[in-house]
Amino acid sequence: MSEHETAWPSELRVSPDRKLLTVKFTDGRSFEIEAELLRVRSPSAEVQGHSPEQRVTVGGKADVTIAKVLPVGNYAVRLAFNDGHDTGIFTWSFLSELGTRKQDAWAEYTAELADKGMSRQA
Repeated sequence: MSEHETAWPSELRVSPDRKLLTVKFTDGRSFEIEAELLRVRSPSAEVQGHSPEQRVTVGGKADVTIAKVLPVGNYAVRLAFNDGHDTGIFTWSFLSELGTRKQDAWAEYTAELADKGMSRQA
């Protein structure tokens, strides 16, 4: 098992401006993940599709915020965003991996936007 598969959160906190999710894990790791990155990399079928070829590049989300954090069993949370997107189930493993790879994920995302002539701005 990888550290992502065994990750267990000790704290989830949304910043006062609702643009940042802090995830602390019991092994001492802590990540601050922007609402925009969570939204555009949402593990939902709407964003990810049903295969890698179907993944959708989502632009215009620089100002998105986290509206709600809803528990899903003891393995995940469902994040609702102020743009109405609320179908992503964010497992502890997903949040651990995204936090670990955050810089790469941002670079991949901004490169995708540039390749498709899209912007982070609405």
